Amino acid sequence: MSNADQIFVNRCIEILSSGESNDGMKVRPVWEDGTPAYSTSIFGVRNEYDLQKEFPIMTLRRTALTSAVDEILWIYQKKSNDVSKLSSHIWDSWKGEDGTIGKAYGYQIGQKSMRNGKMMDQIDFVLEQVKENPTDRGIMTNMFNVNELDEMNLRPCAYGTQWKVSGDNLSLILLQRSQDMLTASNWNVVQYAVLLMMVAQVSGLKPHKLIHFIGDCHIYDRHIPIVKKLIRRPTYDAPCVTLNPNVKNFYDFTPFDVHVNGEYKYNQFDDKIEVAI
Repeated sequence: MSNADQIFVNRCIEILSSGESNDGMKVRPVWEDGTPAYSTSIFGVRNEYDLQKEFPIMTLRRTALTSAVDEILWIYQKKSNDVSKLSSHIWDSWKGEDGTIGKAYGYQIGQKSMRNGKMMDQIDFVLEQVKENPTDRGIMTNMFNVNELDEMNLRPCAYGTQWKVSGDNLSLILLQRSQDMLTASNWNVVQYAVLLMMVAQVSGLKPHKLIHFIGDCHIYDRHIPIVKKLIRRPTYDAPCVTLNPNVKNFYDFTPFDVHVNGEYKYNQFDDKIEVAI
């Protein structure tokens, strides 16, 4: 069992045993048939992954690593909100008539402001500070722009990062306001683990800890039977995941520069999973 598997199982058990249900209350998410998507949740979660011990990917079920990386590069490298620039269809439900998701995610990362006497966007600030001012306690990004929330087709779920350099190690805090445990839990974890690895590599550092803070951590009502079955399934050791060592510039990375060394063994899980939108 990978550490990511163990954390997932522990959190699911905690939600199922002591979580709070919003059944019957007014909720935003709905199922494809229009039925309200109620959930059971816990509030205020902290998960920690040490990338120097293993890559935090689950084996209870497959995580689509290449698609996950494609999305994180869409946000932080392309700084895009254009759904057509994604290889997957995960944002199709929130696509507007203009083909974008509004002023969300990559749009916010790409907004420039005056930093250290020059105009730069959020990820360029991180890349500069990690190298040139590693003791700074304010190496951060934030996509939860309250002035433009009404112009976002979906408010950012994973919305903020804070970066810490310790010697030759780089660690990352990920802030997330809301997480659907079944469909998005490990997706977000592997994305930000890879982002940490990329920023560390181009900065001459070693990726260390990914610390994940989640506000509302929930399981949707129609997912509960699937989760109960999933957490009892077989698991495997996490595979080793590395980056193409020849990439020295963050903007040169592609999803295909992320390599799974050896076989990625995972539990075959074929249950149909509805997505709340």
